[in-house]
Amino acid sequence: MIPLEDESRRPSRFPIMTTSLIVLNALAFILELSNGDAFVMRWSLTPADISAGRHLVTILTAMFMHGSWSHIIGNMVFFWAFGPEIEDAMTPRRFLIFYLVGGLAAMLAQIAFDPGSTIPLLGASGAIAAVMGAFLVTYPSDRIRTVLFFGIFFRVTFIPAVLLIGFWFLMQLLSFGTITDVKSGGVAYLAHIAGIIYGAVTARLFESPNRLAGRGFEN
Repeated sequence: MIPLEDESRRPSRFPIMTTSLIVLNALAFILELSNGDAFVMRWSLTPADISAGRHLVTILTAMFMHGSWSHIIGNMVFFWAFGPEIEDAMTPRRFLIFYLVGGLAAMLAQIAFDPGSTIPLLGASGAIAAVMGAFLVTYPSDRIRTVLFFGIFFRVTFIPAVLLIGFWFLMQLLSFGTITDVKSGGVAYLAHIAGIIYGAVTARLFESPNRLAGRGFEN
């Protein structure tokens, strides 16, 4: 199941921050490909290091690292499906703060759960989960154009955001305690759970009342 875009609305302006964040993730991935595993290990987050007060900058840099082509493409497709509308509701500056704090909350949740872990964590999934949580409370009834796979077959259909994101969240809960397989570690499912909860709880604090009310998007 791959979300493509919100079919119910379009942003009032070009999503400059969402686009910029995608470009930054792409540039970071190019650096990974160019510099190899040593670069990935240096800038990924290791919970044991953070617990010991070392390499604290990796809490930020790990949000822009990815372990494979499928990892970054999957994350960016999900981000593009939900990011532009939430950026439009928040304004670009608020959206950037919301995104980064969401990624921080996701990473810290995993560190708190297993502070002595030496498994590297990397990926934008926690921050993107926060965007999905915000979408869930802001536009729950919007129809999301989605690709559904049935073995080798697929079809494009429209699924309400509340069902699509709710199903995704349920999958994270069922997968809790495992780590996704990526090149040099993974992103814990707990980070996804923490991210979406953060997004759902704090979305209204970041949204611009004038933008929502002015366009009749209150839900």
